[in-house]
Amino acid sequence: QVQLVESGGGLVQAGGSLRLSCAASGRTYSSRFMGWFRQAPGKEREFVAAISSSGGSTYYADPVKARFTISRDNAKNTVYLQMNSLKPEDTTIYYCAALRASISYAYRTVPSMYEYWGQGTQVTVLA
Repeated sequence: QVQLVESGGGLVQAGGSLRLSCAASGRTYSSRFMGWFRQAPGKEREFVAAISSSGGSTYYADPVKARFTISRDNAKNTVYLQMNSLKPEDTTIYYCAALRASISYAYRTVPSMYEYWGQGTQVTVLA
């Protein structure tokens, strides 16, 4: 029903910026609450940011607040994650995901509550 493909990852110096994109297929995309997560090897998948279906509400994990900005352009079927002031601790694989339609946004930080996932894009930040 919804397919997600991330892009825009890469290698940057500390303090630099990257803009991740998540291209969605399926006409139900615009009705979905969307999230970005990251997961390092051997670590739990970690919530990064989320955005309501209309784009009117956004949410951020404390470690990225004031540095990252999530946005969406439903006309282009795309969700973005603008990452500024990157730190080496941000190095990992980043995934976009679509929340299950029946789940409250109160569970937006819980990976198992998301129905669709992209393949991930690698972000590496050098000191």
